[in-house]
Amino acid sequence: NIACRDAVLAWSAQRPAFDAPGTLRTRWDGRSFKPHPATGALVPDDAAQVPQWEYEQPRRAEWPRADVIVGNPPFIGDKRLREALGDGYVDALRAVWSDVPESADFVMYWWHAAALKVAAGEAQRFGFITTNSLRQTFNRRVVQSALEDGLRLIYAIPDHPWVDSASGAAVRIAMTVAAGGSGEGRLQTVISETPGEHGEMQVQLSERTGVIHADLQVGPNLSAAPALRAMQGISSNGVMRAGDGFLVTAEQAAALGLGQVPGLERHIHPYRSGRDLTATDRGLRVIDFYGLSAEGVRERFPAAYQWLLERVKPERDLNNRPKLKRDWWIFGEPRSLLRVALVGLQRYIVTVETAKHRIFQFLDTSVFPDHKLVAIALDDAFFLGVLSSAAHVAWALAQGSTLEDRPVYVKTRCFETFPFPDADTGLTAALRQRIAARAEAIDAHRKRVLSQHPEALTLTGLYNVLEALRAGRALSPKERAIHQAGVVAVLRELHDELDTAVLTAYGWADLAPTPSPRRGEVQDGEHPSGSGQAMTPAAQTELLTRLLALNQSRAAEELGGRMRWLRPDFQNPQQPAPGPVQAAFDGMDAAPALTARSASAAPTAPAPIHPWPQALPDQVRAVADILASSAHALPLPALEARFKGRGPWKKSLPRILDTLEALGRARREGAGWRG
Repeated sequence: NIACRDAVLAWSAQRPAFDAPGTLRTRWDGRSFKPHPATGALVPDDAAQVPQWEYEQPRRAEWPRADVIVGNPPFIGDKRLREALGDGYVDALRAVWSDVPESADFVMYWWHAAALKVAAGEAQRFGFITTNSLRQTFNRRVVQSALEDGLRLIYAIPDHPWVDSASGAAVRIAMTVAAGGSGEGRLQTVISETPGEHGEMQVQLSERTGVIHADLQVGPNLSAAPALRAMQGISSNGVMRAGDGFLVTAEQAAALGLGQVPGLERHIHPYRSGRDLTATDRGLRVIDFYGLSAEGVRERFPAAYQWLLERVKPERDLNNRPKLKRDWWIFGEPRSLLRVALVGLQRYIVTVETAKHRIFQFLDTSVFPDHKLVAIALDDAFFLGVLSSAAHVAWALAQGSTLEDRPVYVKTRCFETFPFPDADTGLTAALRQRIAARAEAIDAHRKRVLSQHPEALTLTGLYNVLEALRAGRALSPKERAIHQAGVVAVLRELHDELDTAVLTAYGWADLAPTPSPRRGEVQDGEHPSGSGQAMTPAAQTELLTRLLALNQSRAAEELGGRMRWLRPDFQNPQQPAPGPVQAAFDGMDAAPALTARSASAAPTAPAPIHPWPQALPDQVRAVADILASSAHALPLPALEARFKGRGPWKKSLPRILDTLEALGRARREGAGWRG
């Protein structure tokens, strides 16, 4: 990498970096660990430091004149650049190549440099082997920029097996060749892979000709689909812990005081990762002190504080991000906007960001999602049904990227660009109800069979068998056992009925998939939808073309002021951010609260009991009003007693209080709350 990196950056001198007082700047070497004296667990060895370097007069490296540029640059992801090359080099690289997005992988600097040469007429064409992450959004921007500057892709393979020459590890790569001008190119796709006797892979390729877009696809240019405003603000990756010490088992949580220490139940929550959802649920919980100071945690929950002090802080102390060092007891990304979006909901939709099968399901809002889950703050089963349909899965597979050989659900491209059916497309009340019913049935069926056979079934296993049924492939003995225990034929029927209902809701019943073949494999170019029957390549292309046209029609409507909000009460941009939670404070001022407190010395009448409001803004306002008018802090039971009404509304109170605290509208005081 030392020799390779010089191909994109040159400098006059390299020397050790010193801070202002003249102290040598160092960083943890990223490899050395030592046992913690109290826990025995391995933690970063803060004594293992390497010097930082600075680069004098950094500039773009000069490349010799050439007709053709060919290369296999180093594969270093943007998250590992500083670890691999050092802060000084990365800072110089990004300063010199400021037109390359900082989120791009190292290999894209070569790709961009070569594209500039061809665009300037200093080379005829270039070809690179890169990681297959070239299709991911943060790398795709570099390719899109080159295409907009007059280049075209004349050859591409988006995903191909590869054996790393240094480590021998199996990786996935992409191949691209670009030249000037416009026109079509050859797109080859791997349709089968057979291991050879020396570790190599024999591959079979299919080929299509057409204009190759930045996402390394031909056909409708889905990369041109704009994000829709109506989809904004309700999807997010889950919390990024930045420390495994936040995770505890049920036994460890009990030892920290869960169930005994008042208030701790509001800070230790069930936790789910992709592994928990697709394979085996580990039953983990997560410690969440978002909104509390370190001193507040230490005072109220000393055992949990010590747990994080010994298991999270040592790693955070060596982190390059100042915020993570400073706020070591809080998640690296606590997702405050997601917390606000979930207020008032009893459940929400999740999908595993990187997974073999694109599956959506409901989670209870008491469950915290891992950052490798995409959370969508919708609780209506109609939306779950549309997202689970072959229509959306085809869109997501085409719009997303890949990691190794698994599809990645990029929410900005897969969800925020997706146009849902509505009354204008042919969605009737009866169809909406049918879609919701099928989605509820699918979600309930999966959860039921998985709970009945926890040792034998996994979600991935169910959909592996469903895919085999669609392909008409004979099941192995293990798959037949899964088929029997998981009642997979019923799951398939439910998905097929859902797909037909969703396509009908778009007015596209003519695209309803034909029955899957009973013999042989899925045909060349077909996508097993992940949740239904196989579609022919022609039908899939037509489906994506229609969805793209609908996306662009909706975008044009939005420019004209028409918004088809999925959650209008929450997303309405006429309300100050963040939506209905902030809107609940419109018209409020400090005077009523001050008046109520100044009168606290007078005899007080019994506190009135209010009905629990139906709408989220009214719920937030009601809780804020009661806290602001109280002369003393109210513990949760006392606050609950101020409302009446049946239903699960009490489950919403803790999350509303957390949101009010995050917005500075409430604060904890001992075991209670006040405004």
